[in-house]
Amino acid sequence: MALNTTVKADHDAPPITAMLANFVVNHPSRGWSDQVEEQAQRTFANWLGCAIGPATHETIEAALAAVQELAPSAQASLLGRKEKVDMASAALLNGISSHTFDFDDTHLKTIIHPAGPVASAALALGEHIGASGREIIDALVIGVEVFCRIGNAVYPDHYDRGWHITGSTGMLGSAAACARLLKLSAAQTQMALAIAASQPTGLREQFGTMTKPFHPGAAARAGLMAALMARHGFTASHRALEAPRGLLQVFSDKTDWSEVTERLGQSWEIALNTYKPFACGIVIHPSIDGCVQLREQHALQAGEIDKVVIKVHSLVLELTGKKTPRTGLESKFSVFHSCAVGLLFGKAGEHEYTDHTVNLPEVLALRARVEAIVDDAIDEASADVTVHTTDGRSVHVFVEHAIGSLERPMSEAQLKAKFVDQSAPIIGAAQAEQAWLLSRALAAQKDLKALLEAATRN
Repeated sequence: MALNTTVKADHDAPPITAMLANFVVNHPSRGWSDQVEEQAQRTFANWLGCAIGPATHETIEAALAAVQELAPSAQASLLGRKEKVDMASAALLNGISSHTFDFDDTHLKTIIHPAGPVASAALALGEHIGASGREIIDALVIGVEVFCRIGNAVYPDHYDRGWHITGSTGMLGSAAACARLLKLSAAQTQMALAIAASQPTGLREQFGTMTKPFHPGAAARAGLMAALMARHGFTASHRALEAPRGLLQVFSDKTDWSEVTERLGQSWEIALNTYKPFACGIVIHPSIDGCVQLREQHALQAGEIDKVVIKVHSLVLELTGKKTPRTGLESKFSVFHSCAVGLLFGKAGEHEYTDHTVNLPEVLALRARVEAIVDDAIDEASADVTVHTTDGRSVHVFVEHAIGSLERPMSEAQLKAKFVDQSAPIIGAAQAEQAWLLSRALAAQKDLKALLEAATRN
């Protein structure tokens, strides 16, 4: 069999591996606007709550048991738990935990969950080396920038191929953040990014299983290890991102270099970050929002609902079209389940996506009465929701932008309530309050000791 030796042309590919490395090393601390700084603080706080909440979930128990087989040294903390493990394993486990409830932040342009890989790696490494809160926030902003710019360059083609973009590009963000914390040189940072480029993780086929949250955890660990290896002289291709057989051109037929290079260090992707009010796939949020609105406005009771009709973009059913989910993890990718719990309970937090809830008779009954119609004239971020009642009425709402979007962001009170709801059952109400306050003022902390004491079980 003849080998296909076709090589993509790269005459127009800028040296982005080197450009990003120089940016990571040389951009000044706090070199961004107050708006960007505020979003960075919100991003970290939201991530922390999302990582504490699932600390005792069976996903974390299983992953921790595997890590402990390796007899790790106690270098870094596990959020919401009392155990300590090596820093690479802490990055992995905290990254898994932060995505287990699918309640974490979302960069809507790419559907990337930025904090999972970046904050998980930065916190684990930062604890071990004694980093300050300011250094963690700087690393978070820089890491998210590298991460999301690479995502912008290949989305949607890369995602459409079946890659879970949070895992498959997240290792670059975590490598950048860790290189920044380690104060690597530009040459070393270039190697860190290049080593990370050979470690993409994540297939969309895994959605609805424990392996989906594994993806950001694996990306966090991969980036941290890449930075440590580069620190000790490990080498890689200096063009690992842009070369014809480098990461981006292998990943995708779309390689928009301008998404990486234009206004680098001037515009910031973390400023576009959003926070979920519902613990499920982001494309379901407009449908849930519509169901909750109709429930509240018309005092709807389950027994009087004859049929629910939602009109959505085709991507919604492509990603979340599971009609009969059997587990809580599967139900996070069911627009049918999500609409049912929105109408039944007026919310869709982590408790509405448990194995118990997914099999409740009232949930099963209402879920069967939800009908989804594809209408690609409707934007991916919108939904048209109609509820038909048994007495012949029809109530309707069109949701252009869901709560939690850039257009309708969660308030500070809503973000705090989400944090406390997740973390208080794990670490107690007093510690949850303290962890919230410290995370929202992380940049002012001289070290991470007080935050980690509040965010772990004693």
